[in-house]
Amino acid sequence: MSKLSDSWATRSYLWQKPTDLFKGSPVEVPILKQGDILIATVQAALTDTDLLQLRRALVEKAARERARAIIIDLTAMDVMDSFASRIMRETAHMIRLRGAETVIVGIQPDVAFAMVQLGLTMGGVTTALDLEEGLEYLHRKFTTIL
Repeated sequence: MSKLSDSWATRSYLWQKPTDLFKGSPVEVPILKQGDILIATVQAALTDTDLLQLRRALVEKAARERARAIIIDLTAMDVMDSFASRIMRETAHMIRLRGAETVIVGIQPDVAFAMVQLGLTMGGVTTALDLEEGLEYLHRKFTTIL
């Protein structure tokens, strides 16, 4: 009888708190340095808290590393809600205020379609198809400046 009770208690707990299954340690986005460019590659869906932590980490690391540019690769994100869109836009503007350029790359076609349908924009933020195109854009921009 105790096995049945234990099993039922476990099952009941899981059904009562389904959100706890998704709560875990925060997703850390790796931020790599290539010359004077930082590259942040989102590798999984991010919670709102993860997005806020990413914003803080990017702004702080851009200043600490004296980066000229940051590329945020969103290829792995298959959903972009209004909060995520706003945080990415704000991050780019904060980094610009710190003197660096931001390029957001890898927005999936379905995500782009949904963003347009919902009226979400990246207003004033440079975007590129993928990481390679983002790096080429920055290379052209930096060599034109010099």
